[in-house]
Amino acid sequence: MKHFSTILNVVLLAAVGFLYYYVFAGKKSATPVVKTLVGSNSVSQAGNAPIAYVELDSLNEKIVFIKERRKELEGEQRAIETEWQSAMRGLEAQKNEFVKKGNAITQQMAEEFQAKFYQQQQNIEEKKQNQTQKLTEKSYKAMDNIQKQLKEFLADYNKDKKYLYILTSGTGLEYMIYKDSSLNITADVIEGMNAKLKKVN
Repeated sequence: MKHFSTILNVVLLAAVGFLYYYVFAGKKSATPVVKTLVGSNSVSQAGNAPIAYVELDSLNEKIVFIKERRKELEGEQRAIETEWQSAMRGLEAQKNEFVKKGNAITQQMAEEFQAKFYQQQQNIEEKKQNQTQKLTEKSYKAMDNIQKQLKEFLADYNKDKKYLYILTSGTGLEYMIYKDSSLNITADVIEGMNAKLKKVN
């Protein structure tokens, strides 16, 4: 077993030596491989890398159109919640008024009020649910529109830059273990998207 281990170590040492020579001894065949990966229209090997990234958190905070849509949707959400709370308070007030009648309440009156109360409560809940669903659909449409505008902008932006990939980074999207800040094009995207969406509006 010891003899086998010695032989294995010698083989591994020889393999490492070969790789070292292959990589660092001026092997010229490595350069065309990089050019093939990058492509003839890409950024030069000595210049910027063919990959860039955009910080989505910054886009959400600094693109005016996105901020306005978010503010609008949040306002509608608050309005739905306020309307629901007001309706529920009104229903509770009706119940309190009915209970004040005390001994004057008959079995039939109690059953009729209870049926009416639950029906009104159900109507209020259904209305809130429908309003929330419509708001959710509106939010998705706004998001799709923003994504469409962003893709269009990046396609136009990249005509000169020649990036092979433009990645996204942000809260919940940290798939990149390391990011070189020189590859961050967020500022350009914010400026360009603000100008583009201002024209669209």
